[in-house]
Amino acid sequence: MDNRGFGSDNFSGVLPEVMKALVEANYGHAVSYGKDQFSQRAINKFKDLLGQEIEVFFTFNGTGANIIGLSSCINSFNSIICAETAHIHVDECGATEKLIGSKTLTLPTFDGKITKELIDKYMHGFSFEHHSQPGVISLTQCTELGTVYTPEEIKDICNYAHSFGLYVHMDGARIANAVAHLNIDIKEITTYAGIDVLSFGGTKNGMMFGEAVIFFNKYLAKNTKYIRKQNTQLFSKMRYIGAQFEAILTDNLWIRTATHANNMAKLLAREVENIPNIKLTQEVQANEVFAIIPRFIVDDLRKKHFFYDWDTDASEVRWVCSFDTTENDVMNFVSYIKSLVD
Repeated sequence: MDNRGFGSDNFSGVLPEVMKALVEANYGHAVSYGKDQFSQRAINKFKDLLGQEIEVFFTFNGTGANIIGLSSCINSFNSIICAETAHIHVDECGATEKLIGSKTLTLPTFDGKITKELIDKYMHGFSFEHHSQPGVISLTQCTELGTVYTPEEIKDICNYAHSFGLYVHMDGARIANAVAHLNIDIKEITTYAGIDVLSFGGTKNGMMFGEAVIFFNKYLAKNTKYIRKQNTQLFSKMRYIGAQFEAILTDNLWIRTATHANNMAKLLAREVENIPNIKLTQEVQANEVFAIIPRFIVDDLRKKHFFYDWDTDASEVRWVCSFDTTENDVMNFVSYIKSLVD
């Protein structure tokens, strides 16, 4: 693109450190299916980060990671409880229904976050064969609206879920941005909070491809290697995923890049919130900005700096910053908005 867009953090390229790691992994031969040294070193990095008592499985993409994680928790007669905005419900083409066979039960929420009070409406029908059995609660961190669950909020939901015998899955496609915003040890919102399984995002944070499924409840991982294979997520040349994760988990690169993306989003929010007829609709906590903008500028603005609509009826849009978004990118974008509004 001639002018940098704000459509998605999937639009960005690959971190130089990641590209270097891919080149190094490309030399010579390596044992396939994750038995290589690159994948093993990456798994050790994850254990250093999240605790030694975890199981790690690499997948190609985020949808695959979510399906592998959720499939390991439940049967097709179980239901998945999530926010109505959750990626697994809105943007994965019905993958949970198709590949797991499970019913998705959604909860309306203004800021993308669910609570035990909202979840409570589905805590019935246990042992009644005519009802889908609640099996797992899926949280998105950061949420699809760019908001971030605190450790206390996650613990509250996990304790509640476990009291009913349910598991808790976390879609962490942007978990790096959440950790950067909270400025805490990632274990505070995963290991110590009671999460059972986590999809750890890499692609949205500077990797070329690849995600990781992390099991804190190792019992759930007993059949995951078979589930991953059946769902076509077992990569023969796994070293190319392992090498990338090793790179971003070294010297806190994953946090540094997410922090930069978050800062660019906050800069964008500060610059646009005082422009007439523009209203931010969510507190900017991570790398996404949600705003209502004048309808008459949408098409021209998008032609020069691509972005997606969020709610067309309200003229609400979503702008996303990446590890490679610069201050010049933001200021050029803001300048063009001002020229269209004036």
